[in-house]
Amino acid sequence: MSTEANAIEAHHTKVHEIVVNGRPRQFEGPTITYDEVVRLAFPEGPFDIIYTVVYINPHGHDGTLAPGQRTAVHNGMEFHVRKTNRS
Repeated sequence: MSTEANAIEAHHTKVHEIVVNGRPRQFEGPTITYDEVVRLAFPEGPFDIIYTVVYINPHGHDGTLAPGQRTAVHNGMEFHVRKTNRS
């Protein structure tokens, strides 16, 4: 395997230190999905409702995730997950 291929593989398997709902978590991989964040926040569910996912990225842009979306993950990112209020 070439040095470049090794560097790419190492990037994809990096463990990131993130915070989800105020709790430190570790996440492995270059991107994190809406579903993965929700499961880190609420491991027991429920999973048949919609959650609001907001993230703060100290190394780039802040944003939100909706079902089916993903974002690049970086050390120090904070995710806030709560049940969506619908009227």
